[in-house]
Amino acid sequence: MFMTLRAIYRNRTLILRLARRETEARFRGSFLGILWVTIVPVTMLLIYSIVFGSILKSGWRGPQGDETSRFSFPMLLFIGLTLFGILSETINRSPSLILENKSYVKKVSFPLEILPVVALLSTLINAGISFLIFMVFYVLLYGLPPHTIAYLPFVIFPFAILCLGIAYFLASLGVFLRDLKHITGPFTTAILFLSPVFYSIQTLPEQYRYLMYLNPMTPVVNQARDVIFWGAPPAIVEWLVMFSASFLVYLLGSAWFSRTQKAFADVI
Repeated sequence: MFMTLRAIYRNRTLILRLARRETEARFRGSFLGILWVTIVPVTMLLIYSIVFGSILKSGWRGPQGDETSRFSFPMLLFIGLTLFGILSETINRSPSLILENKSYVKKVSFPLEILPVVALLSTLINAGISFLIFMVFYVLLYGLPPHTIAYLPFVIFPFAILCLGIAYFLASLGVFLRDLKHITGPFTTAILFLSPVFYSIQTLPEQYRYLMYLNPMTPVVNQARDVIFWGAPPAIVEWLVMFSASFLVYLLGSAWFSRTQKAFADVI
């Protein structure tokens, strides 16, 4: 863990440069270039509004279990899918992360520990741009958000640590198990539909709600909606449990990566 943290700190400038280059490379060569970062979330938000708002006329149960809400279903859905995109991209991309950077593996001086950090930071940048687009629509539709939105970084922090721990573990495991990348897709789909992204947790029978918290998406989605829409601060006990579990995953993931990275060059 300490070796990984030391490598991240020492190479923080390199991490920022690589994350920026990776974000720009996604759209390099396309006609509109970096503008796609803005076009995609706007298009998706409009599609959600048409499908779930106008066609299906979906409703949402608030935290008190009431059926009425002044917030539209597409807006509540969009924030959940944005957070899910961070986890799904981390899980789906990590198994191929080292294999896609074979040239770095053979360089003794290159710190491989930063590759998962770069990938996660690039994902967070895209999610941050989507969130800014979301906030523009939020202000236009509902006015200024509640002051509790200031807790949002506090909510996302343990989630980012969890994603980094998963990235370390899968990036290393993907070197030895090449079939892993074919398993992650169905797995993330299951996470999506077993988390309160498309529905409120209040719609489930109370005796089964605790099972939803086995899904890592449940606490962060619920708390993000609480601070953005309902004006409620995150529950401190739930946050501490999430942080502890995320930090444990990070410890195990970084330890596994540090222990196995010496074999990467031989396997590749």
